[in-house]
Amino acid sequence: MIQIKGLTLQGPARPGDEDVLTPEALSFVHRLALRFEEDRKALLEARNRRQAWLRSGEFPGFLPETADVRQAEWKVAEVPKDLLDRRVEITGPTDRKMMINALNSGAKVFMADLEDATSPTWRNIIEGQRNLMQAVRRSLTLETPGKTYTLAPEIATLVVRPRGWHLVEKHLLIEGVPVSASLFDFGLYFFHNAQELIRRGSGPYFYLPKLESHLEARLWNDVFNMAQDELGIPRGTIRTTVLIETILAAFEMDEILYELKEHASGLNAGRWDYIFSLIKKFSHRSDFVLPDRAQVTMTVPFLASYSDLLVKTCHKRGAHAIGGMAAFIPSRKDARINDQAITQVRADKVREARLGFDGTWVAHPDLVPVAMYEFDKVLGKNPHQKQNLRQDVAVSARNLLDLSIPGGKVTEKGLSSDLSIILQYLSAWLGGTGAVAIFHLMEDAATAEIARSQIWQWIRHGTKLEDGRSITPELYRQLRDEELSKLTPTPYLQEAVALLDRLIEAETFIDFLTLPAYELLNG
Repeated sequence: MIQIKGLTLQGPARPGDEDVLTPEALSFVHRLALRFEEDRKALLEARNRRQAWLRSGEFPGFLPETADVRQAEWKVAEVPKDLLDRRVEITGPTDRKMMINALNSGAKVFMADLEDATSPTWRNIIEGQRNLMQAVRRSLTLETPGKTYTLAPEIATLVVRPRGWHLVEKHLLIEGVPVSASLFDFGLYFFHNAQELIRRGSGPYFYLPKLESHLEARLWNDVFNMAQDELGIPRGTIRTTVLIETILAAFEMDEILYELKEHASGLNAGRWDYIFSLIKKFSHRSDFVLPDRAQVTMTVPFLASYSDLLVKTCHKRGAHAIGGMAAFIPSRKDARINDQAITQVRADKVREARLGFDGTWVAHPDLVPVAMYEFDKVLGKNPHQKQNLRQDVAVSARNLLDLSIPGGKVTEKGLSSDLSIILQYLSAWLGGTGAVAIFHLMEDAATAEIARSQIWQWIRHGTKLEDGRSITPELYRQLRDEELSKLTPTPYLQEAVALLDRLIEAETFIDFLTLPAYELLNG
């Protein structure tokens, strides 16, 4: 255990960690935490109060107190050159091999994900920061018995997603209390790399996850200003894209961009967390039960309205609108599966490009050319399509909450699929892997959250399967055991079963599966 300037650092050390965990960098994180920790906690309490308000029977809407922001004419700051063209972005964890492949993929942007695609073991987080430092300096390499991985002369623009406001880093304590994971991830990356990025003609760019209000965006803006002031960097150098991945944030898109307008470069349609957020926020309502996940496509009313509103809002404010992740992944061993994945992804990207999105996400290098082709057809040589103001769009609060899905059903196959996915994902996450290929889909914490939240809600409301049976705790245990028997035993599978039972049997919905899972995480 190491004591540094009021901090207690208790992560297991390895050679090289001192390059990341320097006294100066830790002191910088400490100063951020001392300034902003109370504000962070107050905003989390505000989330709880808002949830209680929803549980009382209320519905969200566009805020009357910020109508002037929505009605006023203003735009976000001009986009930096290396964020001007974002037509294809690839995402993934900060694993060394995956980072090299992603940066070399031909995508315009690589989002290095310290959140949903990363199991936050201490080793993953520290190695991830080291890998980011080396990527910035173009020294990231990997030697394997069969291949040497190095960065190409031209690589994707690097954007980093820190963990959300609700998470903590248990290995760094201030007076015995874990530090905010958001401030830890942001602080280390910014301190080590901001000046070097600027020197190389780029800048410190971020994706912000899980925001639920413009006040949470305001806190990030305050963090950015303090961080830039501390290092003598002009305000506005940081640029950020906000993931609109909660149902409440969908009602505050204008306000979120306004709070960050000096630093904002766009919004992203984080579809999987968005679906999860809607289930979570209205888990108490039987009229908000969704059918099988496979039937909840981006063309259903609430998701189509959300997409339209995001594009319109971004373009009105001069910001990029970035589309979401198609979870399908190709197979280099099975031509049929590969063709299906490419067909599904192509259709998704055709839809987004035609809706006016300026770019989109993929999870695998083989899908970069697929998405690029579809956006090239619409954008041509233009870096974006912000001129498409989507003046045809008029989205109401009712539209954003329209869960009608004609023909939507809950099936035993859908329930069993959710069970298998969450068991496999939790087992992998507890073992240190945060992005997992399951049934030819890329599953991360967001998609796993959909699976477990659907199961919880179906049980609580006695939802009936297509064949007329009610989904009960007994049926859950029966099908859980059936799916468990099909899986190859792994070191953490039984822990995953126990954790899933805890999540499903909880009387009150547990906000994030990563909260109790983090308590079990070793390393």
